[in-house]
Amino acid sequence: MKFFISITIFLMIASFSFSQTQREMNEDAKRSLEMKDKELNELYQEILDKYKDDTVFIKNLRVAQKIWIQFRDAQMDMKYPERETGYYGSIQPLCWYSYKENLTKNRIDFLNEWMKGVQEGDACSGSMQIKN
Repeated sequence: MKFFISITIFLMIASFSFSQTQREMNEDAKRSLEMKDKELNELYQEILDKYKDDTVFIKNLRVAQKIWIQFRDAQMDMKYPERETGYYGSIQPLCWYSYKENLTKNRIDFLNEWMKGVQEGDACSGSMQIKN
């Protein structure tokens, strides 16, 4: 019986030491989004540098990125339309940051194709450079 009580107390203490408040989870989600956004911005700059001699591509990339940001923001508004305070509950910031982070990750995956390049002979490579 003492063993059972000891284990129960240990598990309760352990679970409390690893738990987070909703506010802490929201803050973690925000930091995670900020890191992913920074990664996107760094990748964007790398692409601008790698393709700097292709002025037509650079012009179109800038337009596409601006439109993507508008699209991303519209997606956010569609997913979480503005409502009265408390409508989505205290978890809403975590959900909002996580969804926006996912959209940003998808954009990073898409843009990474320009950094990777394509195999020589790819007839549909478009503006992507050939892999070295």
